[in-house]
Amino acid sequence: MDPIILDGRSLSKKITDNLKEKIEVATEKYGRPPCLATILVGEDPASKVYVNIKNKTCERIGIITIKKNFTFDIKIDQLFQEIKNLNKNPKVDGILIQMPLPEKLRKYESKVMALISPEKDIDGFHPNSIGLNMLGNEKYGACTPKGMIRLLEEYGINIDGEEVVIINRTPVIGKPLAMMFIKRHATVTICHSHTRNLDFHLKRADIIAVGVGRINFVTPERIKNGAVILDAGINYNENGKLVGDVDFESVKPKSKAITPVPGGIGPMTIAMLMENTYLGYINHVSN
Repeated sequence: MDPIILDGRSLSKKITDNLKEKIEVATEKYGRPPCLATILVGEDPASKVYVNIKNKTCERIGIITIKKNFTFDIKIDQLFQEIKNLNKNPKVDGILIQMPLPEKLRKYESKVMALISPEKDIDGFHPNSIGLNMLGNEKYGACTPKGMIRLLEEYGINIDGEEVVIINRTPVIGKPLAMMFIKRHATVTICHSHTRNLDFHLKRADIIAVGVGRINFVTPERIKNGAVILDAGINYNENGKLVGDVDFESVKPKSKAITPVPGGIGPMTIAMLMENTYLGYINHVSN
C-alpha cells in the first residue's frame, strides 16, 4: 500500500479559505478586520522570508498587519516598550515576534514572550498559553504542534493508544506537542540530544515527530514498518534545496503516512497562526 502523503499545503488552503469567509462576516459585524502586529529584529534572511509569508497570508484572508522592523542593535528596553505599546493598542488583536532574536538579545527571549499580553499571544508561547495547553485547552496552542495534530486528524490517522516519539524538547514544538498527544490518549516519549539508545525508541514508535535541524536524521532502518512521520525539520542541502530531517524518498515506502518538506508542516504552522489571530480577534471584539 502506498503511504499517505500528509499534504499541508492543501489543508492550509482549506483552513485559510474558511477563515477568509469568517473574517468577511466578522468585519461586517464588528466594524473592523482582525489586526496582527509583527516584530522583526535584525536582518536574518530566513526570518525575513517567514515574516513576509505570514504578512502575505494575512493580506489574502483579510487580516491587516502592523509591521515593526528593527535593526539588530535595538536596546532591549526599547523592544520591551514596543511590545507594551502594542499590548495597549485596542486595535491590535495579535502580536508575533519572529524568533530567534539576534544573538545578543537571545538571552531575553523568554522575557520578551512573557511580556506579550496573553490575549494577544497568537504564537502560543506565553506562560499562560503553555499552562492552558497543559490543562487541555488548545485555543492558543503553539502553532506548529497544533498544525501537526490537525494534519493527523484531517487524514484520519489514529492517535488514541499509539506510541508517539517526539525528537524535540523545545517549548515551541516538543513540549506543547506532547501535551496535545497526551490529551488524545497517546503514550508519549520525548527524546533529545541526551537520550540513550535513540534507535530503541524510534523502532517502537507508531508516530514519530522530529525537529532537530539535521538532514537525513531519520532513515528507514531506524523506524518500523507502518510508522507515521511528522517532519518539522528545516534544512538546506548542498544544492540549496529546502529539506527536512527525514530522508523522505527512502523512508516513504516504509511509512504509513509522511509529511513532505516543503509542503507539510510549514504551511500548517502558518494556517494555525492565522486561526489563532482570528480567535484572538473574536475574543477581543466580542468582549
